[in-house]
Amino acid sequence: MSVHVLVTPEVTASVALGLLDLFHSAGRDWGLIVDGQPGRPLMAPRLVSASGDPLTVANGVRLCPDAALADQPVPDAVCIPELFLAPGASLHGRYEAECVWLRHCHAAGSLVSAACSGGLLLAQAGLLDGHEATTHWAYCEALATHFPKVRLRRQRSLVASGEGQRLVMAGGGTSWQDLGLYLVARLVGVEAAMQLARIYLIDWHHSGQQPYARLAASRQTDDAVVTRTQLWAAEHYQQPNPVRSMAELSGLSERAFVRRFRQVTGLSPLAYVQHIRIEEAKQLLEATTWPVEDIAESLGYEDASFFSRLFKREVQLTPATYRRKFGRLREVLQQARPPVA
Repeated sequence: MSVHVLVTPEVTASVALGLLDLFHSAGRDWGLIVDGQPGRPLMAPRLVSASGDPLTVANGVRLCPDAALADQPVPDAVCIPELFLAPGASLHGRYEAECVWLRHCHAAGSLVSAACSGGLLLAQAGLLDGHEATTHWAYCEALATHFPKVRLRRQRSLVASGEGQRLVMAGGGTSWQDLGLYLVARLVGVEAAMQLARIYLIDWHHSGQQPYARLAASRQTDDAVVTRTQLWAAEHYQQPNPVRSMAELSGLSERAFVRRFRQVTGLSPLAYVQHIRIEEAKQLLEATTWPVEDIAESLGYEDASFFSRLFKREVQLTPATYRRKFGRLREVLQQARPPVA
């Protein structure tokens, strides 16, 4: 199965070459490990770029593509690594040749996929209009703003959509490994993908992106009144009736304030405050051994069970599960630091 990994100057080598390694390994490496003899490769991956010329990518690594886009037949699948761009950066006019090629491949029957923020390139090519999609959690707002016809699924770590589910996207970070396994399973077989999962110790992101995401409660605004209430909320989120206090600070009636705040930020004032509280809860769950009841009270929630339900709804994990997952990670990483003299 032919798979072309599309590289641009904005990709990082780790994802581009990691995908290349994973695809090269399919069918080949399991036999080498188990029987001492490499098996038959099942995929033929290639690095391709608009020109085919060597290029220096985002993290300073020099890559040498195997071919230019125009020099290759349509592959069975296309895979786009992430784009290392600021979330608000415009893609307009930046990838015209790549967009033409992606549309051509998709029209000819290729499975077209993207890892992380690479999903923005699929959107720029017009392939995602009317379809479900995901991208790195930090780029969801940009995708929703610039490509409103896309049906964004923020919490999902992998989405397959479109005719024949030939549009496949993975979310942020190492979910490119999920994407790689999915493509191997779909193109050459589940057993080959399971073998790769065992070789590379890949753990599927079952809980999606939300446990890792920072909830978007800090959108900047030019509205001085709303900004003043945002700054107040950042310091006083634990107070009772915060929306009423924010409305009083704004000088507007509560109804007028709620309407204005939502228009400017895209969130209700209550949702905004809850997002701040959830982010603070994450920090407390990671860094302390406080009971969940004490954390809830410190954040301004009188009902700990309500807080736990809210946390699970927003983060997709219970507070206890989040603590086990990320508190243990923080503990292990802290042990890597040298002791204080």
